[in-house]
Amino acid sequence: MSLLKKFTAFAGMVVGSILLYVPSAFAQVAAAPDSDFTVKKYIALAAGFGIAIAAFGGALAQGKAVTATMEGIARNPGASGKMFVPMILGLALIESLVIYSLVISFSLIGKLG
Repeated sequence: MSLLKKFTAFAGMVVGSILLYVPSAFAQVAAAPDSDFTVKKYIALAAGFGIAIAAFGGALAQGKAVTATMEGIARNPGASGKMFVPMILGLALIESLVIYSLVISFSLIGKLG
């Protein structure tokens, strides 16, 4: 490694360290704690976004799994029996993750009461 590359890497680390350290010197004093309403608002938002993202991701994954299986069956119809059971198992596992997110969302909503 040439001397110029070493110096550039070292200078980059120094500048990066300074940029990470300097903002802490200008940090403000902590404000008053959030009210109970604000915390509940964020819990409700987290639960809503959590289930929305999980449903979107689950639907996307299930669509890709079924698409890949159907393409495989279209290329080799004789292998449909060997592809069907793993596809159903994969779909069930994907759906279980979405249901787990739903349970977590319900537990977060339960904290609002």
